[in-house]
Amino acid sequence: MPILLYVGERSYLSYDEGFYALQAKWIIQNKNWIIPTWWGEYSLDRTIGIQFLIAKSQEIFGDSSFAAHLPVTLASALMLFVTFKLHQILIHKQEAIFSVLILSTTYLWFNFAHLATQDIIFSLLVNIGLFSFIKLDKNKNPLHFFLFGVWIGLAFMMKTFFVFIPIFAILPFLFFKKEILLNKSFWIGLLIGFVPFIWWSISIDQYIDRNIFIYLFDKLNQLSSKNTFTNPFYYYFWNIPINFVPWSLFALVGLISNYKKIKKINPIIVFYPILFIFLISFFSTKTPYYALPISPILSLNAYVGIKETINSKRLSLFLKIVGTRLIPSCIFLIIPIYFFIIRKSLNFNLKEEFFAILGLILFSLSWLLINQFHKPKHIIFLLILGPYLLTTSIVQSGLITDRSRAIRESLEYCFSKENIRNEVIQVNKYDINNNNLHSKIIKISLLTPKLGKGINSLKELKDSEYAWATLNNKASEEKFSYQIIFTDDNIKPWKLIKKIYTNN
Repeated sequence: MPILLYVGERSYLSYDEGFYALQAKWIIQNKNWIIPTWWGEYSLDRTIGIQFLIAKSQEIFGDSSFAAHLPVTLASALMLFVTFKLHQILIHKQEAIFSVLILSTTYLWFNFAHLATQDIIFSLLVNIGLFSFIKLDKNKNPLHFFLFGVWIGLAFMMKTFFVFIPIFAILPFLFFKKEILLNKSFWIGLLIGFVPFIWWSISIDQYIDRNIFIYLFDKLNQLSSKNTFTNPFYYYFWNIPINFVPWSLFALVGLISNYKKIKKINPIIVFYPILFIFLISFFSTKTPYYALPISPILSLNAYVGIKETINSKRLSLFLKIVGTRLIPSCIFLIIPIYFFIIRKSLNFNLKEEFFAILGLILFSLSWLLINQFHKPKHIIFLLILGPYLLTTSIVQSGLITDRSRAIRESLEYCFSKENIRNEVIQVNKYDINNNNLHSKIIKISLLTPKLGKGINSLKELKDSEYAWATLNNKASEEKFSYQIIFTDDNIKPWKLIKKIYTNN
């Protein structure tokens, strides 16, 4: 719970959660639950899945960042539960909680568990499908056939064509279970899963000049060709280990160990994640969150790797030298380096600093204690306890939840004036001419109590109306007509202005 729930102040990243949260804000303002918009224009390169969920949550629980993150928080909790069940059927019923804790303490997972994006929800759906598929080995429960069908359409509503990656990764195993495709419950689930997308695509068709599939295919073509996120084929071979810290080496040991006893275990635990990585490596666009759906299976392998390490003389010696001595020593060295060298550049506040240092100290102490215990269960407990305490500290510090603290604090000060807080504030779209300006105005807009529409020019403002603008060179010719209400270093070059007509 301390990893899942954060009760302090929240603020957004610009991309992609700020993008979705702002679209959700416009859904509620415009009462348009069909077409995602961006500054008054249709945004048709993706579905409305996550924006719809954020907007519905805020409609029910109020306009707050907590409500915006609630769908992802619930999906994160369910994903941990599915990991628990995967451990029970793929490994054994004992110690399943350890795989859950391993997953919850990997940066790849807990970072996205606190982002209002579709990635965790998509990953949950993929793993529900995987779990139901594996369960069909042991029984032919119609519910599992249904779940194996329903996840596909729901996942398509979240991330469209990316759903084919987990489908292709599971196809080799499906080849030996062709009877699934003949089962009525599977097809009912498949149809029901696509109902949200079918309803949405029919509803939106009357508003647009081309079928929505054409727009979605255009986005797929853009991601498939060379772009900002294009990376070499080997990208995931270094990116996944970095984002799966501190369990990367254990996951590798677990994969190797499981491969050696492949005849005695379900091959999905080994070949599914490998095939998944292989498939996403062919895609031009490569990002860390593309690997999120296999994080539960990697966590299971990490658990196996920990067990193998403890039981192996050579690996346990490596663990004692590197894990229980070298790593804690390095962490204790990092703390004075932070205070004397890099403290000013990071600009942490007291809360962030306290929790981050506390987490590092608790992590180090936990791993230093490992040498005092000999029972495997105690060693596993201490190995996981350190990252758990560090992760909890990082989450509760606000470092991954209050993503735009400086801008939030600036705007809280700005809107503390009652007469401004109740004013509708427009945004001058003409001034959004680079990524930095775009990024800042997304954060500013989300923190603006009464956000107006996007305007193409300050000339559209009426007397005494407010707007976010940069007052660029073109506007400076008539700057005598604009009163700067607020600006500071955190939101520059954006300024809150008020249009005041003069007699000149």
